[in-house]
Amino acid sequence: MPPSRTALVTGANRGLGLAVAAELHARGHRVVLAARDERAAADAAGQLGADVVPLALDVTDQASVDDAVKRAGTVDVLVNNAGVQLDWGMSPSEVDLDQVRRTLEVNLLGAWRMAQAFLPGMVDRGWGRVVNVSSGAASFAYGPAAQCPAYSASKTALNALTVMLAKETDGSGVLVNSINPGMVRTRMRPEAEQTPQEAARHIADAALLPEDGPSGVFLRGNGTIPW
Repeated sequence: MPPSRTALVTGANRGLGLAVAAELHARGHRVVLAARDERAAADAAGQLGADVVPLALDVTDQASVDDAVKRAGTVDVLVNNAGVQLDWGMSPSEVDLDQVRRTLEVNLLGAWRMAQAFLPGMVDRGWGRVVNVSSGAASFAYGPAAQCPAYSASKTALNALTVMLAKETDGSGVLVNSINPGMVRTRMRPEAEQTPQEAARHIADAALLPEDGPSGVFLRGNGTIPW
Protein backbone atom coordinates (compact mmCIF):
# COMPACT_ATOMS: atom_id res chain seq x y z
CA MET A 1 0.00 0.00 0.00
CA PRO A 2 1.68 3.24 -1.09
CA PRO A 3 2.29 5.62 1.83
CA SER A 4 1.05 8.51 -0.29
CA ARG A 5 -2.57 7.37 0.00
CA THR A 6 -4.76 9.54 2.18
CA ALA A 7 -7.21 8.35 4.82
CA LEU A 8 -9.90 10.63 6.27
CA VAL A 9 -11.40 9.64 9.61
CA THR A 10 -14.46 11.46 10.94
CA GLY A 11 -15.12 11.97 14.64
CA ALA A 12 -11.42 11.40 15.22
CA ASN A 13 -10.49 13.77 18.03
CA ARG A 14 -10.94 11.11 20.73
CA GLY A 15 -11.84 7.52 21.48
CA LEU A 16 -12.19 5.04 18.64
CA GLY A 17 -11.78 7.61 15.88
CA LEU A 18 -8.48 8.86 17.29
CA ALA A 19 -7.26 5.28 17.66
CA VAL A 20 -8.16 4.54 14.03
CA ALA A 21 -6.36 7.67 12.85
CA ALA A 22 -3.30 6.66 14.88
CA GLU A 23 -3.35 3.12 13.47
CA LEU A 24 -3.62 4.29 9.86
CA HIS A 25 -0.87 6.83 10.45
CA ALA A 26 1.34 4.09 11.93
CA ARG A 27 0.75 2.06 8.78
CA GLY A 28 2.23 4.84 6.67
CA HIS A 29 -0.78 6.76 5.45
CA ARG A 30 -1.34 10.47 5.20
CA VAL A 31 -4.16 10.99 7.68
CA VAL A 32 -6.78 13.72 7.70
CA LEU A 33 -8.17 13.84 11.23
CA ALA A 34 -11.64 15.35 11.22
CA ALA A 35 -13.67 16.66 14.15
CA ARG A 36 -16.44 19.20 14.59
CA ASP A 37 -14.28 21.51 16.70
CA GLU A 38 -11.23 23.00 14.98
CA ARG A 39 -9.16 23.19 18.18
CA ALA A 40 -10.03 19.61 19.13
CA ALA A 41 -8.98 18.40 15.69
CA ALA A 42 -5.69 20.32 15.90
CA ASP A 43 -4.91 19.05 19.40
CA ALA A 44 -5.63 15.45 18.44
CA ALA A 45 -3.60 15.69 15.24
CA GLY A 46 -0.69 17.09 17.23
CA GLN A 47 -0.70 13.95 19.37
CA LEU A 48 -0.08 11.79 16.30
CA GLY A 49 2.50 13.78 14.35
CA ALA A 50 3.22 16.98 12.49
CA ASP A 51 2.18 15.36 9.20
CA VAL A 52 -1.36 14.57 10.39
CA VAL A 53 -3.81 17.08 8.91
CA PRO A 54 -6.49 18.46 11.24
CA LEU A 55 -9.84 19.23 9.64
CA ALA A 56 -12.83 21.01 11.16
CA LEU A 57 -15.82 19.07 9.84
CA ASP A 58 -19.47 18.83 10.82
CA VAL A 59 -20.96 15.87 8.95
CA THR A 60 -24.47 17.25 9.52
CA ASP A 61 -23.67 20.45 7.61
CA GLN A 62 -23.47 20.20 3.82
CA ALA A 63 -21.46 23.43 3.56
CA SER A 64 -18.92 22.04 6.02
CA VAL A 65 -18.62 18.82 4.00
CA ASP A 66 -18.24 20.78 0.76
CA ASP A 67 -15.46 22.82 2.36
CA ALA A 68 -13.78 19.64 3.58
CA VAL A 69 -13.63 18.34 0.02
CA LYS A 70 -11.64 21.42 -0.95
CA ARG A 71 -9.29 21.30 2.04
CA ALA A 72 -8.68 17.58 2.40
CA GLY A 73 -7.41 16.99 -1.11
CA THR A 74 -7.52 13.53 -2.64
CA VAL A 75 -9.03 11.01 -0.24
CA ASP A 76 -8.52 7.30 -0.92
CA VAL A 77 -9.82 5.85 2.34
CA LEU A 78 -12.91 7.15 4.14
CA VAL A 79 -13.74 5.93 7.63
CA ASN A 80 -17.18 7.12 8.67
CA ASN A 81 -16.70 6.93 12.42
CA ALA A 82 -18.58 10.02 13.63
CA GLY A 83 -21.62 8.94 15.57
CA VAL A 84 -23.90 9.64 18.51
CA GLN A 85 -25.98 7.57 20.90
CA LEU A 86 -28.52 9.76 22.65
CA ASP A 87 -31.27 7.36 23.65
CA TRP A 88 -29.80 4.57 25.81
CA GLY A 89 -32.49 3.13 28.06
CA MET A 90 -35.38 4.46 25.98
CA SER A 91 -38.06 2.32 24.36
CA PRO A 92 -39.23 2.55 20.74
CA SER A 93 -42.71 3.59 21.86
CA GLU A 94 -41.45 6.43 24.07
CA VAL A 95 -38.22 7.74 22.56
CA ASP A 96 -38.20 11.44 21.73
CA LEU A 97 -38.45 11.69 17.95
CA ASP A 98 -36.25 14.77 18.00
CA GLN A 99 -33.52 12.51 19.37
CA VAL A 100 -34.25 10.02 16.62
CA ARG A 101 -33.97 12.78 14.01
CA ARG A 102 -30.67 14.04 15.44
CA THR A 103 -29.27 10.51 15.61
CA LEU A 104 -30.18 9.81 12.01
CA GLU A 105 -28.69 13.14 10.94
CA VAL A 106 -25.28 12.16 12.31
CA ASN A 107 -25.12 8.38 12.03
CA LEU A 108 -26.86 7.92 8.68
CA LEU A 109 -27.02 11.18 6.74
CA GLY A 110 -23.59 12.27 7.92
CA ALA A 111 -22.01 9.14 6.46
CA TRP A 112 -24.17 9.50 3.36
CA ARG A 113 -22.98 13.09 2.81
CA MET A 114 -19.38 11.99 3.17
CA ALA A 115 -19.84 9.15 0.71
CA GLN A 116 -21.43 11.46 -1.83
CA ALA A 117 -18.55 13.90 -1.36
CA PHE A 118 -15.63 11.49 -1.70
CA LEU A 119 -16.82 8.28 -3.37
CA PRO A 120 -17.03 9.68 -6.94
CA GLY A 121 -13.36 10.64 -6.83
CA MET A 122 -12.41 7.14 -5.70
CA VAL A 123 -14.38 5.64 -8.59
CA ASP A 124 -12.74 8.01 -11.07
CA ARG A 125 -9.28 6.97 -9.82
CA GLY A 126 -10.17 3.28 -9.81
CA TRP A 127 -9.32 2.67 -6.15
CA GLY A 128 -10.90 3.45 -2.81
CA ARG A 129 -12.08 2.09 0.50
CA VAL A 130 -15.09 3.21 2.54
CA VAL A 131 -15.67 1.81 6.01
CA ASN A 132 -18.86 2.62 7.87
CA VAL A 133 -18.50 2.06 11.59
CA SER A 134 -21.70 0.30 12.57
CA SER A 135 -22.82 -1.78 15.55
CA GLY A 136 -24.07 -5.19 16.57
CA ALA A 137 -27.27 -3.38 17.51
CA ALA A 138 -27.86 -2.97 13.77
CA SER A 139 -27.81 -6.67 12.94
CA PHE A 140 -31.12 -8.47 12.56
CA ALA A 141 -29.28 -11.60 13.69
CA TYR A 142 -28.36 -10.08 17.09
CA GLY A 143 -30.58 -7.02 17.34
CA PRO A 144 -31.98 -4.54 16.63
CA ALA A 145 -31.58 -3.31 20.19
CA ALA A 146 -34.82 -2.02 21.65
CA GLN A 147 -33.00 -0.26 24.52
CA CYS A 148 -31.45 2.23 22.09
CA PRO A 149 -34.01 2.44 19.28
CA ALA A 150 -32.79 5.58 17.52
CA TYR A 151 -29.17 4.42 17.54
CA SER A 152 -30.14 0.92 16.43
CA ALA A 153 -32.34 2.18 13.60
CA SER A 154 -29.67 4.61 12.42
CA LYS A 155 -27.00 1.92 12.24
CA THR A 156 -29.37 -0.51 10.53
CA ALA A 157 -30.01 2.15 7.89
CA LEU A 158 -26.25 2.76 7.65
CA ASN A 159 -25.79 -0.92 6.85
CA ALA A 160 -28.39 -0.62 4.09
CA LEU A 161 -26.47 2.35 2.69
CA THR A 162 -23.30 0.23 2.72
CA VAL A 163 -24.94 -2.49 0.62
CA MET A 164 -26.34 0.00 -1.88
CA LEU A 165 -23.02 1.82 -2.30
CA ALA A 166 -21.21 -1.49 -2.71
CA LYS A 167 -23.60 -2.50 -5.49
CA GLU A 168 -23.20 0.88 -7.17
CA THR A 169 -19.40 0.64 -7.13
CA ASP A 170 -19.09 -3.05 -7.99
CA GLY A 171 -16.13 -3.60 -10.29
CA SER A 172 -14.83 -0.05 -9.91
CA GLY A 173 -11.90 -0.81 -7.60
CA VAL A 174 -13.78 0.73 -4.65
CA LEU A 175 -14.78 -1.46 -1.70
CA VAL A 176 -17.53 -0.35 0.71
CA ASN A 177 -18.15 -2.22 3.95
CA SER A 178 -19.67 -1.86 7.39
CA ILE A 179 -17.86 -3.02 10.49
CA ASN A 180 -19.09 -3.91 13.94
CA PRO A 181 -16.17 -3.04 16.24
CA GLY A 182 -17.90 -4.59 19.24
CA MET A 183 -18.13 -2.93 22.62
CA VAL A 184 -15.29 -0.41 22.89
CA ARG A 185 -14.16 1.47 26.01
CA THR A 186 -15.03 5.03 25.02
CA ARG A 187 -17.07 7.87 26.46
CA MET A 188 -20.12 6.13 24.98
CA ARG A 189 -19.29 2.80 26.67
CA PRO A 190 -16.81 3.36 29.53
CA GLU A 191 -17.53 -0.09 30.98
CA ALA A 192 -16.41 -1.99 27.88
CA GLU A 193 -13.37 -4.27 28.11
CA GLN A 194 -12.02 -3.76 24.58
CA THR A 195 -9.69 -0.79 24.17
CA PRO A 196 -10.04 1.64 21.25
CA GLN A 197 -6.60 0.53 20.06
CA GLU A 198 -7.70 -3.10 19.81
CA ALA A 199 -10.81 -2.23 17.83
CA ALA A 200 -8.90 0.23 15.64
CA ARG A 201 -6.67 -2.51 14.25
CA HIS A 202 -9.67 -4.30 12.76
CA ILE A 203 -11.09 -1.08 11.34
CA ALA A 204 -7.74 -0.26 9.75
CA ASP A 205 -7.64 -3.76 8.24
CA ALA A 206 -11.08 -3.11 6.74
CA ALA A 207 -9.88 0.23 5.40
CA LEU A 208 -6.91 -1.39 3.67
CA LEU A 209 -8.45 -4.49 2.15
CA PRO A 210 -6.61 -5.98 -0.85
CA GLU A 211 -7.89 -5.74 -4.40
CA ASP A 212 -9.79 -9.02 -4.06
CA GLY A 213 -11.29 -8.08 -0.69
CA PRO A 214 -15.03 -8.22 -0.03
CA SER A 215 -17.43 -5.37 -0.61
CA GLY A 216 -20.93 -4.92 0.75
CA VAL A 217 -20.41 -7.10 3.82
CA PHE A 218 -20.71 -6.68 7.58
CA LEU A 219 -17.27 -7.20 9.08
CA ARG A 220 -16.47 -8.28 12.63
CA GLY A 221 -12.84 -8.82 13.57
CA ASN A 222 -11.27 -10.76 10.71
CA GLY A 223 -14.54 -12.28 9.51
CA THR A 224 -18.09 -11.36 8.58
CA ILE A 225 -21.39 -11.52 10.44
CA PRO A 226 -25.00 -11.63 9.21
CA TRP A 227 -26.84 -8.43 8.48
